[in-house]
Amino acid sequence: MGKRSAVRKIRNAEFNTEAYFDDEARNNSKGLYAIDGGWSPDDEERGRSWNRKPKEPQREQRYTKNVKPRSEGQAELMKAIDSHNLICALGPAGTGKTYLAITKAVEALQKGEVGRIVLARPAVEAGEQIGFLPGAMEDKLAPYLRPLYDALSDRLSPKQLKDMLAEGVIEIAPIGFMRGRTLNNAFVVVDEAQNCTYTQLKMLLTRLGWHSTMVVTGDPAQSDLLPEISGLAKAADKLEAMSDVAVVRLQAEDVVRHPLVAQMLDTL
Repeated sequence: MGKRSAVRKIRNAEFNTEAYFDDEARNNSKGLYAIDGGWSPDDEERGRSWNRKPKEPQREQRYTKNVKPRSEGQAELMKAIDSHNLICALGPAGTGKTYLAITKAVEALQKGEVGRIVLARPAVEAGEQIGFLPGAMEDKLAPYLRPLYDALSDRLSPKQLKDMLAEGVIEIAPIGFMRGRTLNNAFVVVDEAQNCTYTQLKMLLTRLGWHSTMVVTGDPAQSDLLPEISGLAKAADKLEAMSDVAVVRLQAEDVVRHPLVAQMLDTL
């Protein structure tokens, strides 16, 4: 019931996302405190008075970082996200496409510009079939969404991330179930879009709602689909003619991983 109520508030743009980032309200509260584990005789041995105000819980470690672009291409991508509602980021591995998109999504959520973050990624293996996965839908999609979780972990503490996933502030949206939805007041990240067909991308792009931003990332040269099936390059070429859509094409010089990565991209 609580989860359903929170999701309803998010959709009605009434959810206070600042509560996840502002610890001052909790620390300055004058209400009762719940002490983990209850009373222990060890408390008296430490000279702790029961009438004294219980020790306040430690503040969570803040994971906010000032992310700065490391190349001209990354600077162009970050500027495009700030000025457009639909962005296509194309480029080789290691250029920071996903990381910068997640960074901007968390920043928008912290500033109250959006009410939730929606993560979507095609469930396509890289040449291997591992069969059925156990668990709920989130558990089945977890291996495919691991890169997105890694980027979120650099921006949020584990507790913040867990609470946001539980409340629906960060939503895992399988591409196969996106038909018919309208994503209002949301920051949408579609990762590994080179593994989407042209029909899937057309469906995803038309989910964009009011007060929302969508970033589509992918590398057309590393598709796990047949070249004629992947629709990212075709869709980006058509969208590039629209003035209100930003298509940023990152190059090998924008790679921020090991220097060998850029060299291998040119060699391979």
